[in-house]
Amino acid sequence: MAAMVASRLLLDTHTFIWWRTAQLRLGADAQQAIAEAETVYVSMVSAWETTIKVSIGKLRLDAPFEEGVTESGFRPLPIAFRHLDRLATLPFIHRDPFDRMLIAQALADGLTIVTDDRRIARYEVAWLPAES
Repeated sequence: MAAMVASRLLLDTHTFIWWRTAQLRLGADAQQAIAEAETVYVSMVSAWETTIKVSIGKLRLDAPFEEGVTESGFRPLPIAFRHLDRLATLPFIHRDPFDRMLIAQALADGLTIVTDDRRIARYEVAWLPAES
């Protein structure tokens, strides 16, 4: 269920990285939604995933992850027990554990995920395409 207008967003890991690096892959609609949202969250799950990718040499950041979240005016979203409870009830459609937790967080907290991962659309979660 794609959402066109949302005031509370949760950025997928790649979406946050695209925002920070001003990559052209981030579409105009997503850029506008992020810029105009009431609240934009970046999950600790994304920090964890990014740290793993940095540590194995698959990704390089110009600044610490937390600094990027703060400088962007986004809010960190910790993993809470309600997220784990929601994760336990998710159908096993998506196999990526990081994406599954982001889906659970969005469902538990009523957030719209900004992502280019179309597999997320198979869940009953609000989402906005990151690419145009």
